[in-house]
Amino acid sequence: MDEIQRTPEIFPFIRGYLDRQQRAGQLLVLGSASRDLIRQSSESLAGRISYLEITPFQLSEVADDFNRLWLRGGFPRSYLAADDTVSFDWRLDYISTFLERDIPQLGFNIPPTTLHRFWRMLAHVHGQTLNASKLGESLGVSSHTIRSYLDILQQTFIIRVLPPFAENVKKRLIKSPKVYIRDSGLMHALLDIETINDLLGHPNYGSSFEGIIIESILTALPRWQAFFYRTSNQAEIDLVLRKGQMTLAIEIKASASPKVSRGFYQALNDIQADKAIVIAQIEDSYPLKDNITAMNIMAFLQSYA
Repeated sequence: MDEIQRTPEIFPFIRGYLDRQQRAGQLLVLGSASRDLIRQSSESLAGRISYLEITPFQLSEVADDFNRLWLRGGFPRSYLAADDTVSFDWRLDYISTFLERDIPQLGFNIPPTTLHRFWRMLAHVHGQTLNASKLGESLGVSSHTIRSYLDILQQTFIIRVLPPFAENVKKRLIKSPKVYIRDSGLMHALLDIETINDLLGHPNYGSSFEGIIIESILTALPRWQAFFYRTSNQAEIDLVLRKGQMTLAIEIKASASPKVSRGFYQALNDIQADKAIVIAQIEDSYPLKDNITAMNIMAFLQSYA
């Protein structure tokens, strides 16, 4: 059953069918919206349903061509297109269709032009902390409306909101979340980045690399809690992962010769990380000082996924 978010009223009938049959694996139910966005159904199917998020292509599936995945994103028709121009055109069409058809079908009466402007703003602030008031001023709406737009995009799997880490840390912390467009190809289409040369020379080059690395990690490690860490004194860690009593601190550098700032060391001391890793565009892993290891993304995934 595909695109189930269009007919949430069918859930009570599904429940009855499942209860009569008393077998596992009877139905495959697909949809392009989260369970929270289709909660208008009075039937949750609790205890009768298992959730699996199916993402676009990830590095574990196309590891032989990182730059292609990075530029085009992981949607199959974009990644597998005959050339970069065909891929770019497909992504532009996808964005238009999503805004003009899919969002209204979910019951949201938001002008497509408004959401398109909002998407482009998010692409420009990709990987930055959220300033809802500033975005609202630019779009002519309230900060509350901006947050409602973010909720819609988060629950339709377009963006990822990364919360700040604040556990047992007595520091003046940045409390706003970071926002990422989950598919790098969509982000590049919104920024008119059509080729790898366009990407290499773009101001958002570093934040784009950070985004694809974070998305690759969080997709591969779904049971880890994810945060970023930043204080008012610029102590910062791009990604903090927690699982049980284990804490990983990850810094992401687009460089082939990565270096970390003093603020990173300060942040490590603040959160008492068990391991510190710098993910960069390098071929072989090697140790940095103070028990910090530099490695590429594939080496990290092979070690922790």
